[in-house]
Amino acid sequence: MTKPPPASAERAAPLARRLFAEFLGTGLLVAVVVGSGIAAQQLSNDVGLQLLENSTATVFGLAVLILMLGPVSGAHFNPVVSLADWFVGRRTGSGLSLSDVGAYSIAQCVGGVGGALLADAMFSVGVHVSTKHRASGGHLLGEVVATAGLIVLIFALARTHRGLLAAPAVGAYIGAAYWFTSSTSFANPAVTIGRMFSDTFAGIAPASVAGFIAMQLVGLIVAIVIVLILYPDAGAEADDVVVPHAHTQHSGHAEAAEATQRP
Repeated sequence: MTKPPPASAERAAPLARRLFAEFLGTGLLVAVVVGSGIAAQQLSNDVGLQLLENSTATVFGLAVLILMLGPVSGAHFNPVVSLADWFVGRRTGSGLSLSDVGAYSIAQCVGGVGGALLADAMFSVGVHVSTKHRASGGHLLGEVVATAGLIVLIFALARTHRGLLAAPAVGAYIGAAYWFTSSTSFANPAVTIGRMFSDTFAGIAPASVAGFIAMQLVGLIVAIVIVLILYPDAGAEADDVVVPHAHTQHSGHAEAAEATQRP
């Protein structure tokens, strides 16, 4: 008796759909960060309270966006996450291709700028390039720490098949890193670029952007080293970064084969 073909095969969503999810998710993430920052600045005079309000909104907003869009694209919303996904998964043929990384990154950066402009429009503050300088030595070190911790967390969850916990875990990490890093944890080049277009509590001056992105890339390198030491075979799970996002596709032949085996 001939063995029937597999009942299902795993495939990713079409690239165009994944890119739209990354554009939308990154844009909404920046809208949450910038919008809550504007609201906090308008509602509170105390800087500590403003940071609490901003970080709380970001925790919940990021978790919701991962749950909403993760099944389509993996919910990277971050070029360094996409780059790490390619690098760690390249030897096993899993994760993104390098060309997909480029496409993801463009979609994420465009979405980030759009999200900042959306937040500015919602609060009628006008579009102004930020004058908030952040690139001190401590801030730059904070970005290395924030980015490295985020990448290690994401790959640890994927490698141990706990990707379904990514939404609350990543949200919690970013919320905590708002407070324990001096930079308030941008940890994301697309978000950094987007926040440049809002001269508010959540903004960052153009002169600080290059330094932040450079340190985020350093954090990426540090994270990859840590991941490969802790989880040498993490590349096999790169398709599950940030969350599992393959779709089950049943072929007609497989369904027919299954039907013949039913009682």
